[in-house]
Amino acid sequence: MSTPLHLFGRRPFGRWLACTVLMALAATAASSAPAPQSRPRVVVIALQGAVAPVTAEYVTRGIRYANQSGAAAVILELSTPGGLDTSMRRIIRAILASQAPVFGYAYPSGARAASAGFYILMSCDAAAMAPGTNTGAAHPVLLGGPQPGKIEAQKIQNDAAAYIRTLAGGRGHNVKLALAAVLQSESFTDKEALHGGLINYIAASPRQLLADLNGQPIHRINGQLETLDLAHARLVPYRMSLRERVLDMDPDLAFALLAIGALLVYIEFTHPGVIVPGVAGIIMIAVSLFALSLLPLNWAAAGLLLLAFILFILEAKFPSHGVLAIGGVVSMVIGAVFLVDTSVPALQVHWSVALGVALPMAGITVFLMRLVLRARANKVRTGAQGMVGALAIVRTALAPEGTVRIHGEIWRARSAVPAVPGAQVRVRAMQGLLLEVEPVAGNPASQSAAQGQRP
Repeated sequence: MSTPLHLFGRRPFGRWLACTVLMALAATAASSAPAPQSRPRVVVIALQGAVAPVTAEYVTRGIRYANQSGAAAVILELSTPGGLDTSMRRIIRAILASQAPVFGYAYPSGARAASAGFYILMSCDAAAMAPGTNTGAAHPVLLGGPQPGKIEAQKIQNDAAAYIRTLAGGRGHNVKLALAAVLQSESFTDKEALHGGLINYIAASPRQLLADLNGQPIHRINGQLETLDLAHARLVPYRMSLRERVLDMDPDLAFALLAIGALLVYIEFTHPGVIVPGVAGIIMIAVSLFALSLLPLNWAAAGLLLLAFILFILEAKFPSHGVLAIGGVVSMVIGAVFLVDTSVPALQVHWSVALGVALPMAGITVFLMRLVLRARANKVRTGAQGMVGALAIVRTALAPEGTVRIHGEIWRARSAVPAVPGAQVRVRAMQGLLLEVEPVAGNPASQSAAQGQRP
């Protein structure tokens, strides 16, 4: 059977020539495809859930990493209902200052880039949406507290409108539609946003988005155009750190951890020495407080949570036929719902969670407190205190000292009134290992002994 080497003959020179030609062809083929290390990198950052301080820290850190590592671009995947204005502006500042282009991408299908997410999408160098996503509904919503007057509300609205004009106009988006999303809370599907000029592409996947962006001019915020070669780009996911994953906690979960941790610490106080509930409770409280401290808190609501625990304890100590317990449940529910001082639903504790936590908390706290009070009311039956008031049987005559049998044990005893063997006496006090006793009134043996001592 002939081989390529056969074409060059069977001599050593022919074989050497054949090997040289084949190596040259292989080198040429390899040079036509980019080496793995030379392929451009695109960092993928997934912003999921509410725009909050933790997610803002994660996104800004990811953009900084992309710039420092020489990434060709950043894909910011958006799946958010909105969030805090301060966190949103922090993310936008990082996007505008990024040397690498940042592509906003509402992804995956079924996701939304609403409210604060719409501002972030408009601030990116290119905006895209996956099929079946929506964006918009970006009317400014004021945080909790006193509502502004007419002039103040108009100032807030005008400021939001100017901000979206700057972002959308600087990126070449349809400013008129962007204003409608802010001033009239308009929302747009992926196709409506594309046809209206709000976004640049509809892409089913990040890989398709890169294919669409390859060789296309990118509008930078400074007015310059930049063209990227993304044909063979590598997608590099950027993950949250462990700290960010822990602190990026749903407010419902944070409140539940806070309540359960407080209950475990309460169990430790009512049952000293168990240790495990106390340690676990302190850890839960610490984690929940770290997560909640990043959000705007209503301290009056926090006071209502503390009042709820006080009412639960008072219900156990002073039974009020459930009035104090009901007051505690109402106080805890109201305190939980208004604990996070914001009108963004994704950052609030929901009514169902507040009720689901408050009712069991009330029952368990009242039950444990009643057990403690009942135990303290019971008579002590051990040690020196357990001996006082106990009955004993005289074993050897008490005149004034002798021995008695009590609790199956023989004790030395002393009595001011003599008592004969078999008489019942009651322990009045305990002096070391000597019992101070007195005859039981109405006991015939002790009475006869007393009469025999009369002159």
